[in-house]
Amino acid sequence: MAEHLTLSVDAMGGDAAPEMVVEGVELAASSIGGDVRFLLFGDEQSLHPILERFPLAGQTSTVHHTTDMIKSTDKPAQALRGGRGSSMRLAINAVANGEADAVVSAGNTGALMAMARFVLKTLPGIDRPAIATTLPTQKGRNVMLDLGANVECSAENLVQFAVMGEVFARAVLGIEKPSVGILNIGVEDLKGNEAVKLAAGILQETPLPIKFHGFVEGDDIGAGTVDVVVTDGFTGNVALKTAEGTARLFSSALKQALTSSLIANVGALIAKPALNILKQKFDPRSHNGAMFLGLNGICVKSHGGTDGTGFAHALQVAADLSRNAINESIKSDYAKLRADAEVIQQAAVSS
Repeated sequence: MAEHLTLSVDAMGGDAAPEMVVEGVELAASSIGGDVRFLLFGDEQSLHPILERFPLAGQTSTVHHTTDMIKSTDKPAQALRGGRGSSMRLAINAVANGEADAVVSAGNTGALMAMARFVLKTLPGIDRPAIATTLPTQKGRNVMLDLGANVECSAENLVQFAVMGEVFARAVLGIEKPSVGILNIGVEDLKGNEAVKLAAGILQETPLPIKFHGFVEGDDIGAGTVDVVVTDGFTGNVALKTAEGTARLFSSALKQALTSSLIANVGALIAKPALNILKQKFDPRSHNGAMFLGLNGICVKSHGGTDGTGFAHALQVAADLSRNAINESIKSDYAKLRADAEVIQQAAVSS
C-alpha cells in the first residue's frame, strides 16, 4: 500500500512514556504498511536517545520539541487553559492544521477529550462526541459506545452514536453490514426509558442501510449478539469496567486453580497451548485504541497503562480509520438520516 499517512503522537502521554510510545511507533512502522510517517511531540532530550535504540521509529519519525506535558491529575478545564504548549495540545493541533491525518495519545482522557473537542470541533449535525472501542465476544469482536464521554444522552444522541458506531465497525472490523443494538434492561419494546425507546423508533424507521437489531441486554455484549452496542456514557462505562473486573477475577481464579496442586500444575502444562490462545484472545493490548467519534478529526485514545505492543495497536486503529475516511462516511450517513427524518416529519404534518 503506497498511500501516504501521517500520524501525530503525544509522545509524553502514558504511564511508561516516552519509551513505551517510541516502542509502539517502532512496531507500528512495520505493521501499518505503506508510506507512514510519525510526528512525535515531546521532550527531544528524552526522545532522541530512545529513538537511537529503535531504528525504524527513528527513520519514520520527526520530533517536535516541547517540555510541557499534561499530567494524569490535571483537570480538563485546567489542561485546556494551561496546556496550550503541551505535547498533547500540539499533537492535536497538527491534525487541525492538516499536518497529520490522526492523533494518538495515551495521556489524561478528560484533558484529551476537552482539548480535542475545543480544537477539532464536532462534525456537522453531531451534538456530542462519543468514546468507542472494540471488545472481544464469543463470535469475534464488536464495537461499543459511548464509554464515558456523555453521562446523560437524548434519543438524538443515541441515534448519532448508532450511525457513528456502524461506520466505525465497517472501518475497523471490516464488517460489510454491521448489526446495531441499543443496550436496555430488556429486549421488549415497552422496556427502558424514553430516550432508548425513541431512539429505537427512529432507527427502525430510517431508510439508511443500518441493520438495526433492536434492544440488547448486558449479556448480549459478550455473546456478540450485535456488532455495535449503543448506550449512554454512564451505562457504557459501568458495563466496560464490570467486564474488565470480571475478566481479572476469572484470570485470578484460573491461575489459583492451576497452581493449587502438583496434579493441577501438570494439567496446566498440558493445557498450556490452549491457555495461550485464551490469553491472546482476551489480551487487552489487542483491543487497545478507543476513538472519540464525532469530532471533525480523528483522535484515538490509548490506555495509559499499556506497553509498546498495545500502543502500536492504537496507532493501527488510527491508520485504519484514516484510510477508510471514517469521518466522511459519518457525515454522509448522518446527513441522509436527517434529510429522511425531515421528509417523514413533513409528511406527518401534511396528513
